[in-house]
Amino acid sequence: MITKGDKVSVLDDAIDGVVVDVKGNEVTIETNDGFNLTFKSSELIKIGNSRDMNFSFNKNQVIAEKEIPKPNYINTEKKSKKDLPVPEFDLHIEKLVKNYKSMSNFDILTKQTETAKYHIEFAIRNRIPKIVFIHGVGEGILKSELDFMLGRYENVSFQDANYQKYGSGATEVYFKQNVK
Repeated sequence: MITKGDKVSVLDDAIDGVVVDVKGNEVTIETNDGFNLTFKSSELIKIGNSRDMNFSFNKNQVIAEKEIPKPNYINTEKKSKKDLPVPEFDLHIEKLVKNYKSMSNFDILTKQTETAKYHIEFAIRNRIPKIVFIHGVGEGILKSELDFMLGRYENVSFQDANYQKYGSGATEVYFKQNVK
């Protein structure tokens, strides 16, 4: 039974208030915002007396209660050099120069081998343990030139790269570090 002074809440709406008048089945409430609204008693639910009401609230406290705390962790895993991606260098001529149509086959091969030599020297200077040259399948001229060039370096080994990833058109080059 709802009586004058009871704190009520509207069942199908987000309205709370205090009962100010009861006339049969109709109940008039004063909302928290100060409006007088009339509802049927079946639409209201009693949630306390006006003496128990406390309309003041701390917004930050409510937000803190509703927020899901974020996990407090720091990634302490160290990345090893094995986890770093292996540098790949594509030696196809269209990847190296914009206009190669006027170049002769000798000029193309020279540009490709000079680029490969630059990357090999860079990897040795910067102690990069492994690189991959993508040379394509073709007639095998660039691959044989690469094999010849790599064979002249000490502390360098090479093999065909991962077949699943590159097919048969790539060479993996390993640089042996700290060799005395």
